[in-house]
Order: sequence, then C-alpha cells, then structure tokens
Amino acid sequence: MKLIHLTDTHLVPAPRRLFALDPRARLTAAVADVNRRHADAAMVAVTGDLTHWGEPGAYADLRDALDQLAMPYRLILGNHDDRANFLAAFPESPTDSQGFVQWAEETEAGLFVFLDTLIPGSDGGRLCEARLAWLEETLAAAKGQPVYLFLHHAPLDLGIPGMDAIRLQNADALLPLLQAQGHLRHIFFGHIHRTIAGSWHGIPYSTLPGTNHQVLLQFHRKDVPGSHEPPAYGVVLLRPDAVVMHVQAYLDDSPRFEMTEATEPAQSLAELPALEDPLEVVATP
Repeated sequence: MKLIHLTDTHLVPAPRRLFALDPRARLTAAVADVNRRHADAAMVAVTGDLTHWGEPGAYADLRDALDQLAMPYRLILGNHDDRANFLAAFPESPTDSQGFVQWAEETEAGLFVFLDTLIPGSDGGRLCEARLAWLEETLAAAKGQPVYLFLHHAPLDLGIPGMDAIRLQNADALLPLLQAQGHLRHIFFGHIHRTIAGSWHGIPYSTLPGTNHQVLLQFHRKDVPGSHEPPAYGVVLLRPDAVVMHVQAYLDDSPRFEMTEATEPAQSLAELPALEDPLEVVATP
C-alpha cells in the first residue's frame, strides 16, 4: 500500500502570507505533485496544523486545495487548529463519541488510528482521560492486527529544546497502551517541521517538513527559530515485511541527469544532458 504523508500546511486566508510565504500556493503545488507522481496512492494523511489561526476562511481554502487530490485524504488536528471551525468545514470527518476528531480505519495494510491531541490555548498536546480510554478500547479490539498511529504532537523529546517543550505532554500515559497492543508498526506525526526518523521504546516513528515554513535545526536554543528550508511530503510504502518512507522535496528544481560513465567527467551543468522525463509516473506494485 502506498500512503502519502503531508503535514503542517498552516493555511491562512488569501491573500495573506505567513512568514513571507504563501501557504495556499505551496500546498497547491504539493497536491499537483502528488497527483502527477503518485496517483496510485491509496490515501493522503495530513497530520495537523491544517491552518495557522483556525479561521473559517482558511479551512475553506484548505478544502478547495485538498479536493483536487486524485485520492482520498484524512485530516487530524494540531495546536494551531480550531476544532469547531474545522468540523464546520469538514462535517464528514469522523469523530469519537465525545466529539474529538479521532477514529480508527481498516486498510489493506492494517488498522490506521488517527488521534486528536489538540488542547485549545496550548501549543503542546495532550490526550485527556476520555481520549485515552477511547484509544485503549480501540487498540484492545485490534490486538494481533498491524496498527499505524497518526497524531500531530511528537510523543518524545527530539533534541530541539523549543519543540520538546511543546510535545505531547502525557506521552507516559500513551506508551503503555501502545506496548500492550503489541503490533504497532509505525507512528506518524507532524508539528516538528523537519525530517526526523527513529524509534521510541522500540516503536519506529517519522515526521516531516511542513508544506510552508520549517523549524531551524538548533540543539541549544530554547525558542523556536524558523527557516525557509524546502517543503516536502512523505511517500510511504507499507508492506508486510517493511515500512519504507521516501521524502519528496516537491519544489526542488535542481538538475536531473543520467549517471553513466559518459556523464561522470562532466565539469559543468551544460555537459550534463537532462533526463527526458524526470517526472514519469510508474505505478508502485
């Protein structure tokens, strides 16, 4: 199964910009790139901070942009989102019995579990008792089944002090539920605006750059400095024996060329013949 992971779109109502960038234009470019390269993907998962200030107009723009995708999409909330305004714009979005935007979904790769970690007024995330109870019941029912978890906030410290301070605040309550399930294959999250992958208590995880701005990699600052490093999305291949994530920097326009003995001696770009069609789509089996 091929999955596209997008995160941190941070839309603001047009024609406003955010950190001197146009989030709507950059998301539109991502959608076009996904459609062109990965029309065979089963789903696009967007892991929160869908908008920057949570306005109805920003959610309307988000819907207009994402409705151009050639495949279904799934949305969860981040700390910059507004739950009520989101549900007004996406009334079909699944919710649990308490109205939180979280649900579980059967797929050909296993059970996808989408979590709502939004705490209004807080940059950090939390799973309240009601959300934890829902998750515990959901995971218990799926015991023995492969599970993939999607949430906005990182459940662990990543070495970036400003972001570690606003991660999931009660990850210690989440971890035992995941360990008890026994077949959690991967955690996908957003919030960090950087490509990072690793494992947390033996559970693999990954996160990605946002589609607008990024967080500068600094290990000593306690604030959160930003950058205009390139946006990207993830191309995830879910197989019975592996989870593979590629990172597509979709606005990168650097030269593409054949790597052959004939081109190795090239001393200038003019000596590198361009690929005839570097965007040719080949369906993934």
